[in-house]
Amino acid sequence: MTELRTERLTLAPPTLEDAPFVLELLNDPGWIANIGDRGVRTLEQARAYIGERFAKTPWFVVRDAEGRPLGMCGLVERDGLDCPDIGYAYLERHSGKGYATEAARAVLAYGRETLGHQRIAAITAPHNTPSQRVLEKIGLRFVQMINLPGHAEASAYFTT
Repeated sequence: MTELRTERLTLAPPTLEDAPFVLELLNDPGWIANIGDRGVRTLEQARAYIGERFAKTPWFVVRDAEGRPLGMCGLVERDGLDCPDIGYAYLERHSGKGYATEAARAVLAYGRETLGHQRIAAITAPHNTPSQRVLEKIGLRFVQMINLPGHAEASAYFTT
């Protein structure tokens, strides 16, 4: 299993033991507002989500120095994009502390250096300016608004 480390964080692939955290994250107001309601309401559904969703592409649970989960960060293979995109979400109580930037920078480097991706993109909801600032800090730039399959509204598209 791949594990990434930064100055303050450890990023490790999610396991079924992370189901309580994943359940909380998927029902966090920030996740629902910016990513969408996935309908995951039980630990059993959270375990299934881990096995189905996070097993397909590299995703990491982001933990602080004490080992507490803060959020998730990873690469997504998304319909409508011709390269992987970086995604992340954190419990609202951990926002504004630089964790998203630190973890996203590590995942971007992993995608390029270890997985060999020449290009990596990202999408955000048009109103999600904090996430857009994170993308700009790690070197991605806004290109245009795009419509992706399965998304009701246009997304802001960023790439390297």
